[in-house]
Amino acid sequence: MAPDMSAIPQPSTRPARGLRRASRGVAGFVLTTAVTFLGLLAITFFIGRVVPIDPALAVVGDRATQEQYEAARVALGLDRPLFVQFLVYVGDVMTGDLGQSITTNRPVAEDLARVFPATLEMATLGILAGVLIGVPVGVWAAVRQGTWIDQVIRIFALMGYSVPAFWLGLVGLALFYAGLGWVAGPGRIDIFYDGLVEPVTGLLLVDSLIAGDFTVFGNAVSHIVLPATILAFFSLAYIARMTRSFMLDQLGSEHVTTARVKGLPEWKVIWVHAFRPIRVPLVTVIGLSYAQLLEGSVMIETVFSWPGIGNYLTTALLNADMNAVLGATLVVGVVFVAINRLSDVAYRLLDPRAKR
Repeated sequence: MAPDMSAIPQPSTRPARGLRRASRGVAGFVLTTAVTFLGLLAITFFIGRVVPIDPALAVVGDRATQEQYEAARVALGLDRPLFVQFLVYVGDVMTGDLGQSITTNRPVAEDLARVFPATLEMATLGILAGVLIGVPVGVWAAVRQGTWIDQVIRIFALMGYSVPAFWLGLVGLALFYAGLGWVAGPGRIDIFYDGLVEPVTGLLLVDSLIAGDFTVFGNAVSHIVLPATILAFFSLAYIARMTRSFMLDQLGSEHVTTARVKGLPEWKVIWVHAFRPIRVPLVTVIGLSYAQLLEGSVMIETVFSWPGIGNYLTTALLNADMNAVLGATLVVGVVFVAINRLSDVAYRLLDPRAKR
């Protein structure tokens, strides 16, 4: 008589299915990121070819002979077919070669590694202040909907969309630097403090703390507080507006009404039952706001002579330095892609349903 195989415990297939699902998720994540990056390279490359700036002419100058001009075109590879130029460009970028800057006469990759931490430092302080103030303010406006507090917050948020960044920067300098003397002027640090702290991370506030030089730290804080506050104002206005909108939807939902009927404390109703569901869309809002600060600080950096990627990009455009322009544009695009990818990861961590 044959044995009953149904009585023998069979190995569970759940771990295998979970592993396959995780592998597919990682593979999809990597593939999506690679395709996005390739598309970014293509857009950056072709933008550099359609703008009315001749890279060869920018190198040799408008007084060069025709022979010198043609030699520059050959040296830059501009005599090759466009598709071949794109393949060469992709290969160079993948090896970290973004070309030579005609403005600084240094590799563009080195220039970007030098200027990007300044933008990162200022934008990070801006988004931190925007989140720490904007989220509670948005929740407060939603809870006090229709009151004068809500109206004031809405007007404040509207100003964040309406006031030009360069105008606000000039007014801030005129009032708090030239008028009241509360903050330091343009630049990242006073010139006689420049070079006293050895760069470790490129973030001057962090490097001065590592070195234990609190004089340099205080001077750096005095320089960064005004531009970072202006950036925080724009991110705060956007985050507060979106938080208010998300909270209004939740405060009118059935589960919040049920929580109030049960007699739960109002703070628990607001911060647990109403705020918890909006964390997922709020992560996306904060991520996009952070990316916009990193990319959109050109005007602020120009007004404050801040040695960041925005100022570097502006100078490169004025000097027709296409290698520097394309390199800076590519870095900004990579930052957008990276922040969006991180937002997706945070979305999945905060919302278990997204893992399915």
